[in-house]
Amino acid sequence: MFSGILLCSFILYHIPAGAVIYPALLSAFFGAVFIFFDFRKIKNKHKILCELYKYTENITDNFPAAVTIDDVDYQEIINLLVEEEKQRNTAMNIKYSDMVDYYTLWAHQIKTPIAAMKLNLQNSDSEMAGIISEDLFRIEQYVEMVLVFLRLDSDYTDYVIRKTPLDGIIKSAVKKLASQFIRKKINLVYNPIDLEVLTDEKWLSFVIEQVLSNALKYTKSGEISISLENSGTLCISDTGIGIASEDLPRIFEKGFTGYNGREDKKASGIGLYLCNRICSNLGHTISANSTLGKGTEIKIDLSRESIEIE
Repeated sequence: MFSGILLCSFILYHIPAGAVIYPALLSAFFGAVFIFFDFRKIKNKHKILCELYKYTENITDNFPAAVTIDDVDYQEIINLLVEEEKQRNTAMNIKYSDMVDYYTLWAHQIKTPIAAMKLNLQNSDSEMAGIISEDLFRIEQYVEMVLVFLRLDSDYTDYVIRKTPLDGIIKSAVKKLASQFIRKKINLVYNPIDLEVLTDEKWLSFVIEQVLSNALKYTKSGEISISLENSGTLCISDTGIGIASEDLPRIFEKGFTGYNGREDKKASGIGLYLCNRICSNLGHTISANSTLGKGTEIKIDLSRESIEIE
């Protein structure tokens, strides 16, 4: 630009060409030198800023040295924003911790009257007592879902990963739901499974109970079968109302209830979401196949032998 200004000025004043070209080339040379060093400086600064993508907590401690007044201003603004975000996150974490503590306490406290009511109902063989017992069991399930939901992202989740007999987990789940099988006259097709899986017994029990409970909920007549496929995939199928094809890809999303949920106003859309999250944490996978009006099959792949520990 400066060379162009010089050339124009010299030409307007009809100065000889030699006097024009020499200062123009000199200006171009020094301009190129300054551009080269300025480019290197900007490139190094850009490289340092790109490296900051790797940092989260201490991003402001790794800023490149401020050169211009703009650099100083931007870094001060970013420091203020980072500090404000830290304060906001701290406040949110405190609120979240208080909420988790409250609901955890609530869930444990509400178990006491539920247990007392179950004991009182054990002395009665009436049909009404059986219906109330089933309602209490569903309440227990909802309370357990609250606890599971709260513990999913907790730093203190008590996973105990070890080889566990699958048959014992299934029988325990079936025993809890036995009264519902009897009352609804649903046939259970199940042969003992001689298989040990690498898992957490308590958390996998929740998943199996939830899947069986859903099968009972949406099966008015027929049967529910439990079997093993490919020496590592647990299959739980029913002859219930099935799931609409457009709903099937979303049944493991949080809060999604689909057509069945709209028919059943009490559906929360949390149960299968929790099952999916738990299976993912345990290194298992869960999937579903269904035909509307013909039933649903849930598959839990337990064959993975290695589990990542964070």
